[in-house]
Amino acid sequence: MATIKKINDLQSTEYELKKIFADAEDFLPLLGTDYVEFYVGNAKQSAHFYKTAFGFQSFAYAGLETGLKDRVSYVLKQGKIRLVLTSPLEKNGEINAHINTHGDGVKVMALWVDDATKSFEETIKRGAKPFMEPTKEVDENGYVIRSGIHTYGDVVHIFVERKNYTGPFLPGYKKWESHYNPAPVGLKYIDHIVGNVGWKEMNTWCNFYADVMGFTQIISFTDDDISTEYTALMSKVMSNGNGRIKFPINEPAKGNKKSQIEEYLDFYGSPGVQHIAVATDDIITTVAAMRDRGIAFLYVPDTYYDDLIERVGEIDEDVAVLKQHGILIDRDEEGYLLQLFTKPVVDRPTLFFEVIQRKGAQSFGVGNFKSLFEAIEREQANRGTL
Repeated sequence: MATIKKINDLQSTEYELKKIFADAEDFLPLLGTDYVEFYVGNAKQSAHFYKTAFGFQSFAYAGLETGLKDRVSYVLKQGKIRLVLTSPLEKNGEINAHINTHGDGVKVMALWVDDATKSFEETIKRGAKPFMEPTKEVDENGYVIRSGIHTYGDVVHIFVERKNYTGPFLPGYKKWESHYNPAPVGLKYIDHIVGNVGWKEMNTWCNFYADVMGFTQIISFTDDDISTEYTALMSKVMSNGNGRIKFPINEPAKGNKKSQIEEYLDFYGSPGVQHIAVATDDIITTVAAMRDRGIAFLYVPDTYYDDLIERVGEIDEDVAVLKQHGILIDRDEEGYLLQLFTKPVVDRPTLFFEVIQRKGAQSFGVGNFKSLFEAIEREQANRGTL
């Protein structure tokens, strides 16, 4: 198994991870992920896709009917996950420019906080570029305070303080009632969100999360860890003080052919969110439901499973069933995890999703990297971009 470099050479045990989190300077306490907002070409059709294929539920809406003139937003919910799908209603403007450059992609990673004003002030004084001054938004259900800062590419963090609000989502939104409500597929919460940045930019953005937001690096992977015959990349995982928010940051590394990170940067046009990892308590049921609804997953060769038990030890699941669904398994000192990656969910080879089930493991599947990236390379070869 590839060597994983840990903070101060610590091994990834529960005790040591807790110590890392406790030692982090938590001047920016984060309660969790509040929502993820996508800028998309057609929010109504995108909402139908995420409801049908991923089992998200209608939650809230803002548009012409709520007095919003320049954009429309559909909010979807499943478990603790909230997705906001936003499209422009007018030509030109920031949303149009974002879509022209990137295609459909993530604009906002919103973070739930107790004090959005303090969160803004603490990050700005540490060097963050302001995106949104603290703003009080009010309706008959109370008020929300939001503020925001820039991060890599065109992505921003919005700090959301909602302790004095009882409405469905945010002021300006109404509850979205729909007669079309496909059943959920078992998604519970966002496990982590992965960003791709340019050549030699990984440390810059890891330092940003450390210095500006008080995050700690918990794991790093070199190009020796994440490489195949043709391509390579490097990655570091940043976590906030309580471990609820984890942002792996990837950058390209030298290889014989174009890596998936280079392909992403070419088609996205800048650094941005590569994938969102969503957690489930039953990955077999979740993946089966998503596949039945039309989601395409990366293909894993049957040979991956030939020595699975020798590599990862005893597991609760039937290997034959895992093989049937192409689910990957990896183990660390705390347990094991099961994971599978979709193919891109947009036309450009950019944004995709990871489905993950943790059974004690706190790592990110390093033992699966070679199989995963070989699967991605097969897709790149089909696209003619390898």
